[in-house]
Amino acid sequence: MEEMNPLAQPLRTWYAAMARDLPWRAETTPWGILVSEVMLQQTPATRVIPYWQSWIARWPKPSDLAGADVADVIRAWGTLGYPRRALRLQECARTIYKQYAGEVPHDEDLLRRLPGVGEYTAAAVAAFAFGKRTVVLDTNIRRVLARAVGGEALPGPHLTMPERAIAADMVPEEPHDALIWNQSTMELGALVCRVRDPECESCPIMGHCTWRQGGYPGDAHASARRTQVWQGTNRQARGRIMAILRTAEEAVPIAAVLAGSWDESQMESAVETLINDGLIVRDGEALRLP
Repeated sequence: MEEMNPLAQPLRTWYAAMARDLPWRAETTPWGILVSEVMLQQTPATRVIPYWQSWIARWPKPSDLAGADVADVIRAWGTLGYPRRALRLQECARTIYKQYAGEVPHDEDLLRRLPGVGEYTAAAVAAFAFGKRTVVLDTNIRRVLARAVGGEALPGPHLTMPERAIAADMVPEEPHDALIWNQSTMELGALVCRVRDPECESCPIMGHCTWRQGGYPGDAHASARRTQVWQGTNRQARGRIMAILRTAEEAVPIAAVLAGSWDESQMESAVETLINDGLIVRDGEALRLP
């Protein structure tokens, strides 16, 4: 029950006053929420908003995206990053159209079977689109619970069974209360309980925070984390290639794509991975979107 979770009520009050006005939180469809959750994977909400708005205006239903040209889908994804998500989202739309008569399934297990939909996305869609009681565990919620309940600076790099159990115990039993809990905890992690420079003095649950009470100990998992870099990586090489082809009206000679690159062999490798991922096509000695 909610009264067994001392964080629920202060978070509910805070969320009612401080929640961001995000377009997918307005009256939208389950498909709109599913699209938002896929776009929000590893991407900040501020970057997602314009892409989500134009995507939903263009393909408001799964059937619309299912029949879209693949090149148009990739171009519409723009610079959101991890463009394979765009292809998975189109595969997801096709599955919904063919197997579920164009309606996003309500059931969390069925959602998890959709292309590109994992454990978190299935739980989030079931909660935010259909009001189901689910255990939603994104990076923001994990961080809030790690600090407030576990007394840790940050959660470990991998989700653990004890972490899942703690999260499940915190979710209120009544579905609407569970929805508010998931939304408010996620919002707190995004706005206040940030990875860097958390605003602890304005946190609505600071009186219940075990991390604060313990004197803010450092990150116990720091040595297990991989530092993400961008400059000179395969991701940067892939991004450069995609940027060239997204803006081209016809196939681009491979030599032109590789011209001026910092590492030609790395760019060639990036071309091959993009082809294997179905994001680009080799057309003789040129490259183009599918």
